[in-house]
Amino acid sequence: MSEEQVSAHFDDIADEYDDSLPPHVVEHYLEKRTLFIRGMLDSGRILDVGCGTGVVAGRLAAAGYDVTGTDPSPGMLSHLAEHAPGVHPVEGSATELPFENDSFDLTYCVAVMHHIAEPAAVHRSLGEMVRVVRPGGQILIWDHNPRNPYWKNLMARVPQDDGSERLIPEAEIVRGLSDGGARITARQQLGFVPDFVPPRMLGAMTAIEGLVEKTPAVRRLCAHNVIVARKPG
Repeated sequence: MSEEQVSAHFDDIADEYDDSLPPHVVEHYLEKRTLFIRGMLDSGRILDVGCGTGVVAGRLAAAGYDVTGTDPSPGMLSHLAEHAPGVHPVEGSATELPFENDSFDLTYCVAVMHHIAEPAAVHRSLGEMVRVVRPGGQILIWDHNPRNPYWKNLMARVPQDDGSERLIPEAEIVRGLSDGGARITARQQLGFVPDFVPPRMLGAMTAIEGLVEKTPAVRRLCAHNVIVARKPG
């Protein structure tokens, strides 16, 4: 799909996007990602690339960060403006971010690269995320792990996925960030709580997730590749 088609698709599903997964599972991953980012940076300017409705960006803004969210879908940004008023919304493409060089202390994206999908576009987007970070700043990519066998099942059932996606291998993300001039500082797999876990079992499943993430033999099957890089300077 072209970028215009992807944007139109997300315009169409913007009203149902935040309800596509059970609220307790959504909350688990929102908290997990927000805490991870807060552990990377105490304060400063942050860019959420492909911010969607701003669920992560809004939490970071509420925590005191200066957050900008960019997305090619006006429909998604309309929800961001309503639900995360502390975030600065900017319509724009990850392949050509509408910001000056060295503008942010941290750029990140969550579950975005597999929607960009096309290899050259993924590569350009990763390079753009490096470009707009200041020297010494960090880049975080948090995306679906192709090694996890459950993604095919889940992606067939949620409105945001229509079959045009491509799960991006970890090595491809590493290469794109490195080609953009960043140095990889951390690579790991995180997340093991599936959407079908009932609320009463979330605590137990979270404990299992923590064990899986620490076990080399199985952690490569976790739901997400999480890659951190730093721009030299």
